[in-house]
Amino acid sequence: MLNLNLMRAFLLSIVLVSSFLVSGAQTADLVKGGKSSYRIILSAQPDSHETKAASALQKYIKEISGATLPISNVAGGPGRIYIGTASPSYKALTQNAFNWKSDKQGLHIVGSSPYRTLEATYAFLEQALGCKFLSPTVEYIPKKADIILKPADNLSYNPKVTTRTVHARIFYDHPEFAAKRRVTTEGFPTFVPEARVHTFHHFVPEKQYYKSNPEYFALVKGKRLPTQVCLSNDTVYRIIRDSVKVFFARSPKSKVISVSQDDNTQYCTCDRCAAIDNKEGTPAASMMLFVNRIAREFPDKTISTLAYQYTRRAPKTIKPEKNTLITLCSIECDRSGNISDKCKDFETDLKEWGALGSTIQIWDYTTQFTNFLAPFPNMESLQPNVNLFVNNGANWIFEQHSHNPSDLYEMRCYIMSRLLWDPSLQYKDLLNEFSNAYYGAAAPAVVKYVNELHASIQAYPKFFLFLYGDPAQGFDSWLSGDKLQAWNKLFDDAEATVAADVDVMKRVRAARIGLDYATLEYYRLNKSPYFLADKEAIEKRLSRFEQTTEDMKLAVMNEMGLPRTDYIRGYKELLKNVSSVNLAKGAKVELKNKPTKYAKEDPQTLTDGAFGGWSFYANWLGFLDTLDAHIDLGKDQPFSTISLSFLQVTNHVVFYPTRVIFQTSLDGRNYTTVETVENPEPLSPKSKINDIHNFSTSPQTLQARYIRIIAHNMNTPPYWHHAAGTGAWIFADEVVVR
Repeated sequence: MLNLNLMRAFLLSIVLVSSFLVSGAQTADLVKGGKSSYRIILSAQPDSHETKAASALQKYIKEISGATLPISNVAGGPGRIYIGTASPSYKALTQNAFNWKSDKQGLHIVGSSPYRTLEATYAFLEQALGCKFLSPTVEYIPKKADIILKPADNLSYNPKVTTRTVHARIFYDHPEFAAKRRVTTEGFPTFVPEARVHTFHHFVPEKQYYKSNPEYFALVKGKRLPTQVCLSNDTVYRIIRDSVKVFFARSPKSKVISVSQDDNTQYCTCDRCAAIDNKEGTPAASMMLFVNRIAREFPDKTISTLAYQYTRRAPKTIKPEKNTLITLCSIECDRSGNISDKCKDFETDLKEWGALGSTIQIWDYTTQFTNFLAPFPNMESLQPNVNLFVNNGANWIFEQHSHNPSDLYEMRCYIMSRLLWDPSLQYKDLLNEFSNAYYGAAAPAVVKYVNELHASIQAYPKFFLFLYGDPAQGFDSWLSGDKLQAWNKLFDDAEATVAADVDVMKRVRAARIGLDYATLEYYRLNKSPYFLADKEAIEKRLSRFEQTTEDMKLAVMNEMGLPRTDYIRGYKELLKNVSSVNLAKGAKVELKNKPTKYAKEDPQTLTDGAFGGWSFYANWLGFLDTLDAHIDLGKDQPFSTISLSFLQVTNHVVFYPTRVIFQTSLDGRNYTTVETVENPEPLSPKSKINDIHNFSTSPQTLQARYIRIIAHNMNTPPYWHHAAGTGAWIFADEVVVR
């Protein structure tokens, strides 16, 4: 009996470990000497995805070997390649599985659904025949007169990640390419389109309910605010329950709806909500009780909710209903290394949600949202992170990329999609595989650059690579001037090797765009002793940047929607500014109120000759109260205008001042107001999220040694803003006197 059990265990281990041994498999000579006797067989009434699969197989076999295989609905005769439902083995597959195998009947390429069959066909072309689908327009197709499949080439596979999303236009705008890479063609498949994430404001609109029923909303610091809803209010429950019913009725084919917090941390702390949360040790408790109530009303649907920021930590005892989906988000994590090394709290939360029996969707992040083009050396962490998710029960993974073109965009999308398909693949192999096929003779240089980027940040283990950071944070460490200089030389040489190939040159320049962007920002901060810091050299780089980003079809620079055209226009204005004489450059600055943060809290930031960029890390002084700056020009002298610029990033609670007062003095004690400039663009829900405005006096005849600038902070965001009840920031730089 013992021996029999051992034998059974041994046989089971063979089935589990070796997915390549398929019963009845044999050698199949699909093409010999550029000729083939095989036909591609479809069922009598094939699905459109199966028809696409047959056409794709025919197309690529011809490109590889020159042989054209006919497509037929007649299954008889020798030499058959069965597609999907035409195969006798179609019904034998479990959900999400696929296989291809050659047996006495022919070759079978089968997925568990018609769309999975299309994915299986592309997987067959890639893994069995050596095709590489690199981007919507770039592919590598091997050339060979013989296509011979051996038993070892057969494959049966059930991906561990069943819903694979890389949030990027490259897939959403090109569904055929998404099928080739086996990722979704949209961010939230099967979700109700109008209710995918951050939905409370959809269900309980502030405009409809806040004035009449403030009790429906969160109690924050003793005041009801429309930042979140009150989860212990039964009327709120009924409103949301009825809204969910209406949303599903509008979208009857949808299987999932999100009942989730809005994108802020101003949650309800009323007595009833707080009692629930305190008992369970997390604000996720009141959320989970609420979502469970909704889930029980819709047992045949899935109710998704977020474990995000303040709800990321799992409750102690409240178990999610079986038809809930916990979307666990890793937004806070340091991206310079693996989550297991750099973000232990998230790993703990993942395991604790799993211990509650949760169905988990991972919402992970792979780019810098404040700077899509910034160098972001996080690719070495992608494979261990995916394995962490999978090993803890997550089979639905949403990787939030920039959506828009970004640093090493095609490379990142390729590597990420490959890892979601097969987490056992090795990052370095994928890096080399993609680069050799995509960058041609410049591949060694691109790979060297990527590897050195990662090695550089690893040399600074305390550096926090933040999703909302800025390249300026690394200019004194892993993005130092000497490194930028060396990498620019590397790309100069790389471009020379592919100069004769226009298409490859464009790809290499797109790979360089992060370096170009970082270098331009380095120039902006006047940190360029290692560069040819003359205006002509900067203009040449900016011109290349403008052309490359146009070729990339880049529209916006960051999550806040900063237009590429605004960035380039602003940089050209910067070049004009630094070319003109500024009487305040280097002038001593005294501040009545100490800066709260950023730019090392150094008052001299306001006159250091460096101009703040579009992110608050880039040379801006931050204040949570009034800015009151006194500038000593060194001597009494004539001038005509005074100006100071301010940054706006509304989603990060950075707003323009309500007004700026400009004063002058001869003695530094008695000041005369020159002009008060009101904010010409008062904050509203329609304000530009990311912008820079220059507050300036009108041209006039002025004479003074001392200048005083007072910028009034709005102190707190308006009630409708997601950060209502908190402080408001103003960010200032650079004083210009002409």
